[in-house]
Amino acid sequence: YADVFQQNVMASGVVPQISMIMGPCAGGAVYSPAITDFIFMVKDSSYMFVTGPEVVKTVTHEEITAEKLGGAITHSTESGVADLAFESDVDALVNLREFISFLPSSNQEKPPFLPTDDPSDRVEISLNSLIPDDPNKPYDMKELIKKVADERNFFEIQPGFASNLIIGFIRIDGYSVGVVANQPLVLAGCLDINASKKGARFIRFCDAFNIPVLTFVDVPGFMPGTSQEYGGIIKHGAKLLYAYAECTVPKVTVITRKAYGGAYDVMSSKHLRGDVNFAWPSAEIAVMGPKGAVEIIFRSDIGDSEKIKAREAEYRKKFANPYIAGKRGYIDDVIAPSDTRKRISRSLSMLSNKDIVNPWRKHGNIPL
Repeated sequence: YADVFQQNVMASGVVPQISMIMGPCAGGAVYSPAITDFIFMVKDSSYMFVTGPEVVKTVTHEEITAEKLGGAITHSTESGVADLAFESDVDALVNLREFISFLPSSNQEKPPFLPTDDPSDRVEISLNSLIPDDPNKPYDMKELIKKVADERNFFEIQPGFASNLIIGFIRIDGYSVGVVANQPLVLAGCLDINASKKGARFIRFCDAFNIPVLTFVDVPGFMPGTSQEYGGIIKHGAKLLYAYAECTVPKVTVITRKAYGGAYDVMSSKHLRGDVNFAWPSAEIAVMGPKGAVEIIFRSDIGDSEKIKAREAEYRKKFANPYIAGKRGYIDDVIAPSDTRKRISRSLSMLSNKDIVNPWRKHGNIPL
């Protein structure tokens, strides 16, 4: 099967490759689907592993079932190897057909067009109240994604893995758009190792097949902690940065609330050649949040809660808003949440013939 692996590699980025695992896939054979763009599995009937339960038991003395070792649930929630897990073969094939409808046949084509009666200037008044008054209270980013999409249809990829970052496909004005969004409901939307890898691979797929990338940002930063640092968050986070920076398809970004520090930079900011960058009035674009900033700048006041509270309010008013960034050219416009679909549609239409070429090279050296 090494010959198959070579063909997978040669086809990578030329035509979309999807692996449908509907039974056992073990040993060296697993590397063919691993090279492809997406892997779909069927619950209770498909599994993937390099070494099976018997070998594991012999070598490590662990007792484990094939399902637990390499089943659809394991790979779609724990390892991230699989992108989706379906209940049955029929369910898998039906969803596969829908999924393929978002993709072009090759890198020489634009995404397919699906006529829609959903007006591009549809106003969603409910989005004006999506962001809670309390900046620390979460909300569901998927609500925003669905409300800006044609027919409110969102095909999510890897929903059970690294759920703090949402990826998937929608249509705007009938054309496919790849969506990357922070999810405040999970880990407050922080970026971690798994989320960075998940987002980077998806963005590179969209870039390879001429699919515009739409980014919704509400990110307080990268996840702190020894497990992340020891796991290589620096290099893994750089993958997401690299993917956005290298990407040449239209890139539209909407900052809904928090956009702090390095995580702001990474999430398709103007600094990484973002084409159109919008912010809602609730956006907070700063080096860090008011609480953290005040405790560093005014360390001597930490014992006085009233002073700290006043300093936080002052910092929030001066810096935690979209207008400073807009004044410096890093935000193109501050928009009403209800107009988000209309402004995204207009931006993608403007960028439909975008033509940008990176310097010639054999290939870049992404921090793998």
